[in-house]
Amino acid sequence: MEKHNHFILFKPYGYLSQFTTKQTKRTNKKMLGELFPFPPETMAIGRLDEPSEGLLLLTTDGKMSELIRSSLFEKEYYAQVDGEITSEAIEKLKNGVEIGFEGIKYITNSCAVYKLNEIPNLPERGKKIRDYRHGPTSWVSIALTEGKFRQVRKMTAAVGFPTLRLVRIRIGKIHIGQMIAGEVIETDGFL
Repeated sequence: MEKHNHFILFKPYGYLSQFTTKQTKRTNKKMLGELFPFPPETMAIGRLDEPSEGLLLLTTDGKMSELIRSSLFEKEYYAQVDGEITSEAIEKLKNGVEIGFEGIKYITNSCAVYKLNEIPNLPERGKKIRDYRHGPTSWVSIALTEGKFRQVRKMTAAVGFPTLRLVRIRIGKIHIGQMIAGEVIETDGFL
């Protein structure tokens, strides 16, 4: 039986969820390989876009990657949104909202959403969001079993509360805990 490598990473703000880029114009992109000496066959399980942060699982096992990306594993995000999110907006998010990708409209599946009563204890972000002079912000938890392109950002914008900061805190039973941005933990597996 082939031995695979598995890693738990707190992806910092500003990094791409990949190891190489084919871009020729902006070659100063930060890649995951700068954070840890991953084996050459390592792949990110799913993605977090460049401004997003948080839990990212990596593996050398393609079957494990497919399983974790499936709807069997819930992914939970904390989103800091512009303004004081309303209970009406939260209900809309829970029940599904219309978002689009490449001109195709899509209604998101129902999901678990709630407003956080306190600012979550997360590491400082590498780039400041904004300050109090720009108005209030609030935090919500959104737990999904699907993963469309920039889905959480599109969902919060669809209900009138654009996402300012997005942090994935959980995949299945794996939680980010007290990890710091850029930290990598090697593990025996994810199940």
